[in-house]
Amino acid sequence: MFLEKHIKAKSNSVRSEMSQGGRSQMANTYTQIYIQVVFSVHGRQSLIQRDCKEELYKYISGIVRNKNQKLIAINGMADHVHIFLGMKPDVALSDLVRDIKNNSSRFIKEKRWIRGRFSWQEGFGAFSYGHSQIDAVVKYIENQERHHSKRAFKDEYMEMLKKFNVEYDERYVFQWID
Repeated sequence: MFLEKHIKAKSNSVRSEMSQGGRSQMANTYTQIYIQVVFSVHGRQSLIQRDCKEELYKYISGIVRNKNQKLIAINGMADHVHIFLGMKPDVALSDLVRDIKNNSSRFIKEKRWIRGRFSWQEGFGAFSYGHSQIDAVVKYIENQERHHSKRAFKDEYMEMLKKFNVEYDERYVFQWID
């Protein structure tokens, strides 16, 4: 699994500092927002090859860093990705995920890792955590291959929705391959 070595999320609160470049200011705003984002390859196809994962994850970490957010952990399987973030409140989560998905899709296409069309499925799951849960979430993300040797992504994802009491309509929860 790819982890940013220089991230010290365990000991740092995320502080929104005065930005350069004309963005709105939020002086003296202190937050600690930890979010796990999960999204899938369109049609749940197993298209993310093992030998491409590290380069893809480095690219995604660059997108997160360029948006001034912290990537704590990233990993996944051939058909989905888990990203654990330390977020500042000056970026909407949906905008960040849109940028990650759009730019990483373009990157995959430019690399020609996939014959034909590649895209991520619409939507994503986002689950919030407290500071005391960081280590457990990182371990969970690091061990994706072991988790999925025992259970399918659909079971994992549906369990997360239920655990976090997320209301959902099964018609719109990804496109599952049975």
